[in-house]
Amino acid sequence: MREHEVRVHSSASTPARAELLAWQLALVAVDDTTPDDDVVEMIINRVIDNTGVAVAALRRRPVANARAQALAHPHVGGATLMGVDPAKRVSCEWAAWANAAAVRELDFHDTFLAEDMNHPGDMISSIIAVGQQCGANGAQLMRGIAVAYEVSGALTTGIALHTHRIDHLPHIAAGMVAGIGAMLSLPVEVVYQALNHAVHVTVTTRQSRKGEISTWKAHAPAHASKIAVEAVDRAMRGDTSPAPIYEGDDSIIAWLLDGPDARYVVRLPEAGEPRRAILDTYTKAYSAEIQAQAWIDLAFRLRERLPDVAEIDEIVIRTSHHTHRIIGSGSGDPHKYDPDANRETLDHSLMYIFAVALEDGTWHHDASYRPARAKRPSTVALWHSIRTVEDEQWDAKYHHPDPKQRAFGGHVVVKLRDGSEIHDEIDVADAHPRGARPFARDDYVAKFSTLASEFATATERERFLATTLALPKLAPGRLGELNVVVPSALLIVDGLAPGLFERRGT
Repeated sequence: MREHEVRVHSSASTPARAELLAWQLALVAVDDTTPDDDVVEMIINRVIDNTGVAVAALRRRPVANARAQALAHPHVGGATLMGVDPAKRVSCEWAAWANAAAVRELDFHDTFLAEDMNHPGDMISSIIAVGQQCGANGAQLMRGIAVAYEVSGALTTGIALHTHRIDHLPHIAAGMVAGIGAMLSLPVEVVYQALNHAVHVTVTTRQSRKGEISTWKAHAPAHASKIAVEAVDRAMRGDTSPAPIYEGDDSIIAWLLDGPDARYVVRLPEAGEPRRAILDTYTKAYSAEIQAQAWIDLAFRLRERLPDVAEIDEIVIRTSHHTHRIIGSGSGDPHKYDPDANRETLDHSLMYIFAVALEDGTWHHDASYRPARAKRPSTVALWHSIRTVEDEQWDAKYHHPDPKQRAFGGHVVVKLRDGSEIHDEIDVADAHPRGARPFARDDYVAKFSTLASEFATATERERFLATTLALPKLAPGRLGELNVVVPSALLIVDGLAPGLFERRGT
């Protein structure tokens, strides 16, 4: 790996293009490196994982709305929509939009926690959609996905956005552009211009993840996906974009991140070096915010030591700055304690999640968030007894320079009414590569089968799995088979309001 320094320059002292971060990221994309076997296997796992969580979300309103928008943009030889008959093709940027929204809706796919955080699996839908429309083969798709994870991972490790309340979209947008460029073997100039475009217009604040969290949470990465596809299309036509997008004196770094004196180091692979960043990411065993994963496992474990959940007087969770401020009581957000809060808000409340996991000893992507479940009096009482505290030790573990030493959990103190206390702690979720039960191929398949079984027949599920397992050898034109078709009646969601795209002039 090589270290690339990123800092702000005045317009008069702008570095040569070859020294700019966007150009260096484009070079990573155009370097024709074959993914290692273990990377190939993990890419297959994540395609399986994404598809399962997307299928399980097909009837949720934000996903149905995104699908309706996409269906209003048919395109012969275009891309497929998750759940829909593959004979119905739409323009690839709209497929990226709808499919990414489905993947993101349940907050149930992979993640990466480093200097910043994101869900790199959000990038896969756009790369597949473009690959379907452009006739890519399986090996080309694999290369594109490996590069997308590499670029997004490098940016997430080197440049923190969330500390300045900027959402993670610029990092995944850059990854998607690089992945599409790698899959299609585009020239470095095209990838560079598309990177500048996509990063420039995906800078948004984290208000999308604050307060009463809206349906935009699922649409945010979908929007970045659509922008990434459009940015590549525009650059292929010869258009240019704002530059230098990272180093400029009016750039995101200069005005929205650490300012004109900022200095970042982004670690990038050397030419010919394998792209292995996907192996630093991991998926979720539970449909909840990523920093809650370990706490669900710890709550299950604590149940075995508790005489009675009703005897709990107070629970104090000591954890990292990120966890405390984003999903903990340190957010200062009253919605995180509100029994009337929507699902999107509840899955970003560690206090709610820990209470339900303690009471139920299980977690379900739907049942654990139903209004009746959230309003149960015993749950509300327990929920309101929980608070988080920022702990320097756990914050240091969260930011450990060695990724293999990082911890995303913390220490819990359960205070009982008789004055006694129960202490326990956890470093990482059980499904984490360093956890008690790391996710393996059988776990991905089981998760997919459980989530998709309500919607798709056994024959269709088996067909999809067989296709995905053969992904490295899929011929051009077969990427459209990376879809699970469900009965059309199950895709009908009552009460959807028509939008602009359904209107026709007279």
